[in-house]
Amino acid sequence: KTSVLRAAAGLTRLDGRCALGEEIWQDEARFVPTHRRPIGYVFQEASLFPHLSARGNLLFGAPKGGAPKGGAPKGGGAAFDEIVALLGLGALLERAPQALSGGERQRVALGRALLSQPRLLLLDEPMSALDAAAKAEILPFLERLLETMAIPALYVSHDIAEIERLADHLVLMRAGRIVASGPLDEVQSDPASPLASAREAAVSLSARVAQADAGDGLMTLAAAGAEFLTPRAPGAQAGDRLRLRIAAGDVSLARSAARDATILNAPPARIVSATPLNAAETLVVLRLGEAGEGARVLARVTHRSWARLGFAPGERVHAQIKGVALMRPGAE
Repeated sequence: KTSVLRAAAGLTRLDGRCALGEEIWQDEARFVPTHRRPIGYVFQEASLFPHLSARGNLLFGAPKGGAPKGGAPKGGGAAFDEIVALLGLGALLERAPQALSGGERQRVALGRALLSQPRLLLLDEPMSALDAAAKAEILPFLERLLETMAIPALYVSHDIAEIERLADHLVLMRAGRIVASGPLDEVQSDPASPLASAREAAVSLSARVAQADAGDGLMTLAAAGAEFLTPRAPGAQAGDRLRLRIAAGDVSLARSAARDATILNAPPARIVSATPLNAAETLVVLRLGEAGEGARVLARVTHRSWARLGFAPGERVHAQIKGVALMRPGAE
């Protein structure tokens, strides 16, 4: 996976073609060197210059002549003040790298990459060297960055939790080969994908806040084919886009909606397929909606329950969803 990023950066030459939009960086006839590719590269380690302050490190990658205290560098691109605000770096500008936490150093490295005015951002496991607390600190900044900056990003990670929060399109690789590729939710819900058969299998859905205050501390979210009641998110307003995570282990099937149950969300759905997982369980792919016109979700059910209730692909059921987790704002 790192080799793919290095090839996109021009640091490694592999067989094949590499292009950004209409601009070809590598094919049979040409090879654009790294210094001519408008990229920002963030490594596993922040690799800040120890003799420069956070401000100095941020400005190191900016084009010469850029305004040091604010405004956009010459030639356009991201403004210094905008990046500082986006990454929460205002109070850190005069500190030396040695006085920053791991998460703070990585935020400075992100800002430095953005200030180089890249057209493509490459991130090579940028949180792998951080502890759990530092990851929790930097994830919201990464989410905000990807939502705010109109820059495509290639993000490499072994952590599926990061991918579920940050990615829109997923390329799954094993031993240097692509085993699945497509929109995140499609790869997650493909029974042939290794993600679908994992114990922690889940599907990420984009949803819109249909009602910010549905009473009792809840709000209503509209996704493709279903509406969900979830605890209110602080500051959520009607029309906001959010990302949901529905774990396969939190979904059960019923022939009718339960009237006397604590589960709030039991939307109608259609069974798409059923695949044996192991000696005890079946992986079921569902499409939400009365006619199965909505988003796909997964359910893990026992062979015994599947046989006892006589379910079959194509049938209409209710997807009883025990938990719906809110994640980052969803892309339009």
